[in-house]
Amino acid sequence: MRRKKLSKSQCVCILLLWVALCYFVLTSTERIDGPLIVTLLLSAALVFIPVLKSIKNE
Repeated sequence: MRRKKLSKSQCVCILLLWVALCYFVLTSTERIDGPLIVTLLLSAALVFIPVLKSIKNE
């Protein structure tokens, strides 16, 4: 079963929410270390891959 494609406004909203979350995490942490960077990179992959696939298939 295929899911609906994301609209451009949904993509922008998802990306802005992800950026806000990253900003909140980076400004509230005492130090930026390896596990934090790896977590942010994994979250970026989980956010950007579906968004890019949705944009590419339009």
